Amino acid sequence: MTDALKRLSEEGVAIWLDDLSRKRITSGNLAELIDQQHVVGVTTNPTIFQKAISQGDGYDRQLSDLAARKVTVEEAIRMITTADVRDAADILRPVFDATGGQDGRVSIEVDPRLAHNEHATVAEAKQLAWLVDRPNTLIKIPATMAGIPAISEVIGLGISVNVTLIFSLERYRAVMDAYLTGLEKAKERGLDLSKIHSVASFFVSRVDTEIDKRLDGIGTDEAKALRGKAALANARLAYQAYEEVFSSDRWTALERAGANKQRPLWASTGVKDPAYPDTLYVTELVAPNTVNTMPEATLEATDDHGEITGDTVSGTYEQARADLDALERLGISYDDVVQVLEDEGVEKFEASWNDLLKSTQAELERLAPSEG
Repeated sequence: MTDALKRLSEEGVAIWLDDLSRKRITSGNLAELIDQQHVVGVTTNPTIFQKAISQGDGYDRQLSDLAARKVTVEEAIRMITTADVRDAADILRPVFDATGGQDGRVSIEVDPRLAHNEHATVAEAKQLAWLVDRPNTLIKIPATMAGIPAISEVIGLGISVNVTLIFSLERYRAVMDAYLTGLEKAKERGLDLSKIHSVASFFVSRVDTEIDKRLDGIGTDEAKALRGKAALANARLAYQAYEEVFSSDRWTALERAGANKQRPLWASTGVKDPAYPDTLYVTELVAPNTVNTMPEATLEATDDHGEITGDTVSGTYEQARADLDALERLGISYDDVVQVLEDEGVEKFEASWNDLLKSTQAELERLAPSEG
């Protein structure tokens, strides 16, 4: 029997779990995944927390205390989510120590309603870093136009960042530039660059979902032949851009000062189309110094039947570019697709946050002590 997850790790892919709940923490499940399935990090987002808090009674005791104190629903959510992230960070601390701070990380996202507000995003990132108060936290900031300068500012303050919702190659280059700018600011301030880490979350499956829908609308044999190719092509070209930026003279100067590379993180790696192998966005995106954050179903599928055959990214760039060019020739605009996906991504996280506000408010009211 082959250990696919072990092989994946040996190829330089850090396996992170794209999920977190209090039950996963208290039941010992997270510790088990770290121990047995090579999980070395955790990512969260508003959708994950909304699901966790609305299911089961794992949060009742804390919610009851918060209701008794009559806190606002926003404060309640911050107390609940930062508690989970803090506890998960403590469970992952040995991994953090063993990897010199590279892994053993837990991500928590700024309020998605601030996605287009640079200054509020920076303020929220500082607040979250202070609230969680663990060195192995990553603050998630979306790669919107307002997010880019916020990333530089937060990195410049010495706070480690997970840049999220990256869909386009152009925006990804802007993200890497923002990271380097942030490191230069941190260096000017005399901060220890070796303590600052970052990942850039490049979204995968949603690209195929959107482009396949457009290909199906065209309906020709040529269009059908391109189904399921765009997401991998996009991600592989992102890795090419990463290799280019992190071998530049600008980067070398920062590396000499102790800086860490910003690793590409493959996000949204659960396969949405049952016609594709359920491990597609894992086995076909194997490259050194990357992270793959997987929903549990994808993690289990990879463990069960994933075939890890070594690096599946290097040497694919020419074909990847040809695949994206073929889409343009069919009239599918890459720029339009990535903009639609970014807008949808922000909207989805905002909707989840609003659902989280509603469900948490309902729980606070249910658990509020009777007056008198």
